[in-house]
Amino acid sequence: MLKIKFNVAYNGKNYHGFAKQKGNISTIQSCLEASLYELTGKKVEVLGSGRTDTGVHARKQCCMSILDTTIPIERMAKAMNARLPKDIIVSNVEAADKDFHPRFNVKVKTYKYQILNQDYNDPFVKDFVWFYPYKIDLEKMKQASQFFVGEHDFEGFCSAGASVTTTTRTIYKLDIYNKEETLVNIDISGNGFLYNMVRIIVGTLVDVGQGKTLVSDIPHIIESKNRKLAGITAPAQGLILYDVKY
Repeated sequence: MLKIKFNVAYNGKNYHGFAKQKGNISTIQSCLEASLYELTGKKVEVLGSGRTDTGVHARKQCCMSILDTTIPIERMAKAMNARLPKDIIVSNVEAADKDFHPRFNVKVKTYKYQILNQDYNDPFVKDFVWFYPYKIDLEKMKQASQFFVGEHDFEGFCSAGASVTTTTRTIYKLDIYNKEETLVNIDISGNGFLYNMVRIIVGTLVDVGQGKTLVSDIPHIIESKNRKLAGITAPAQGLILYDVKY
């Protein structure tokens, strides 16, 4: 038996999230397991570093599996990619330590959110951005963003339906910048994230950028733990699971 870990990049547009679901529903996990079944002839479970929702993308989703195969590990990525849809790519495969777990061993997880802030959408990036044609004040968003850094109870930034033992999380870094003049990047790193937490933080920051919420309101919104005081849940297509560190 061979325990492997591998990084997966995917365009989440055509999938109902990462985690497999009941019924014939296309997910990233189900596609990965199907490719390994075709490759090895045996049912295989794939575990990921975390779930991504319907329409959310990943540059680096770290996964793990235990295989009964004689296929050399250096050929595994190419063999899996030959059996996967073209919008899911395995970038590397390596042997995993016996104690490795892709979710429990995570030290830092980084998400990137992209907002296209101009008058018209762009067909070349529209699947990976929140098209937002209204003026936003980036400097105010940057000021507000720093209130999220540190350890906080983020109950007010979690959508209903989450099953967690605690809503306290630590954000290590939150950067907002223009990669191009109208493409706003929001990079957020932390020890873990609640259900829709990043997208709600983004929605709240955009409210600040529009003047609907004051920069000085953010500490109170966090401390209130009241979801109704935070902003909307930003659209899924702008979110990318960007990096996972162990």
